[in-house]
Amino acid sequence: MSELIMSINTCVSATGINFVTRFEWQASLPVEARTELDEIPPPYVIIIHTVTEFCITILECIENVQGIQDYHMRGLNYNDIGYNFLIGGDGSVFVGLGWNIQGAHTLGYNRNSLGIAFIGNFMHDNATSNQIQAAEKLLKFSVKDHKLAENYKLMGQRQVSANLSPGENLYKVIKGWDHWTPVP
Repeated sequence: MSELIMSINTCVSATGINFVTRFEWQASLPVEARTELDEIPPPYVIIIHTVTEFCITILECIENVQGIQDYHMRGLNYNDIGYNFLIGGDGSVFVGLGWNIQGAHTLGYNRNSLGIAFIGNFMHDNATSNQIQAAEKLLKFSVKDHKLAENYKLMGQRQVSANLSPGENLYKVIKGWDHWTPVP
């Protein structure tokens, strides 16, 4: 595992994003074939927090992401992890479902959105500048690579679901982003 961790720490893609692949975080295989999004590129981005322990190292984040996938698959009976991407405290972007795959993160928006989860609980904690920068890079790259609609609408999960996600502190941050929309 330590050799894998070393290679992850030194591998930043040409996009400036440190992607951690499903192979690298040792994802379980999905139970069934995954379903493509209804709209490609998707017109929505939903920002979520995982309400788990915050992580700052690759090893901590891998353990968190594996735990989230296990909970989604065994506890909630999902086909796979529910998020398209997850962002760790060091700014690493974990590939959950990836692009063009329907998530299980926000009822009513799973079929036409990217679900991006910040690892941690942001009701009282703050997202790191590395997390914020990684999310912004991911969004810009997704648009540039036609994996996200140019005029996409970005929302916190709380705007379309009866919960407090992505947490008060993170919600304040995303409300200042270019594509944030107050209503769906």
